[in-house]
Amino acid sequence: MKNGIRIFGIIIFAIVIGFTFITCDPEGDKPETTTQGNEITITIAGSNVQLTMNTIPSGSFQRSGHTITLSGFQMSKYQVTQGQYEAVMETNPSWFTTAKGRPPATGETDAKRPVESVSWYDAIEFCNALSVKQGLTPYYIIDKDNEDPNNTNSWDTLKWTITVNTSANGYRLPTEAQWEYACRAGTDSGWNWYFGNTESELVNHAWYSGNSNSMTHEVGKKKANPWGLHDVHGNVWEWCWDWLGSYPDSVQTNPQGAVSGAYRVLRGGCWFNSASNTRSADRDYIDPYFRFNDIGFRLVRP
Repeated sequence: MKNGIRIFGIIIFAIVIGFTFITCDPEGDKPETTTQGNEITITIAGSNVQLTMNTIPSGSFQRSGHTITLSGFQMSKYQVTQGQYEAVMETNPSWFTTAKGRPPATGETDAKRPVESVSWYDAIEFCNALSVKQGLTPYYIIDKDNEDPNNTNSWDTLKWTITVNTSANGYRLPTEAQWEYACRAGTDSGWNWYFGNTESELVNHAWYSGNSNSMTHEVGKKKANPWGLHDVHGNVWEWCWDWLGSYPDSVQTNPQGAVSGAYRVLRGGCWFNSASNTRSADRDYIDPYFRFNDIGFRLVRP
């Protein structure tokens, strides 16, 4: 590492800023899905834990002097939390928990801290498991019996072959391009952070070495970017789909990254990094099987 649907009723409320649509739970207990503005909130099946996805508009940004164009997609408003991970996978691998002697800051809860100590493979399995729970078609096809010929990492003893179902509607990891585009949220591609280049402002937007007290924090405690995403700078690094590779020297549309490699890309910086590692363009990478207490992930959907 570098330094459901059965719809029993729809209630429409007119509100000042738009409309909220609620798909009612068939048992009448609580809404399964709500939509307000650019946010779509679901309740994870079999739990009372919610997940909010924000709509990211289509558009483009500049990277290395070239235009990268993206179709619209949804991205999770927050990094995946310990509560969300446990609701889906029935386990919590995180290092930063009260049970392990590392309680959260005063007023915060473990359940709302980002899940960490998850490998890239763990994140892939979570995406599929959540998709199944929510009645969606899993995006990933996971073959654990045959080694991925595109994985050149000599230390990776898993080397699962992960392919994708491009027609699926399930959850997935963002591509590196999707991540940076959503992080910048339409702001100047020359800026270090979505809020500009003033490092002293970072404390209002990120948990990093300057203010984290050497631990993760509850998601959503810092300001959101213009598209309503929290913690795109700091707290925990976020896994991306891409293999680490050189950026193509050309205009691109919906790039998927390198076709092979030894490492998977990380974005966003974390609780122990300096300010420079939290920049929108900063790129890190690590072996896909590694689990560290500074690595988590965020979700996307088409």
